Amino acid sequence: MRVLYFAWLRQRTGAGEEEVSPPAEVADVGGLMRWLAARSPGHAAAFADPAQVRAAVNQEFCGPEHPVAPGDEVAFFPPVTGG
Repeated sequence: MRVLYFAWLRQRTGAGEEEVSPPAEVADVGGLMRWLAARSPGHAAAFADPAQVRAAVNQEFCGPEHPVAPGDEVAFFPPVTGG
């Protein structure tokens, strides 16, 4: 699974992207966020407030209940504001 980080998530994790192999019990975006948060202090900081993180799976915006699978591309980014 390819995970991409944008904006302050990239700064906190220290990576723009990484290849991960979460355990089988990680079945959705919310579970992936919890699993990633346990990987390092930087990841924990990035996902400390899940309400401030948006996600896309295979370039489609989605919520925390959206399923994830091996081979997916999952992107995490802050909420987007217009002006």
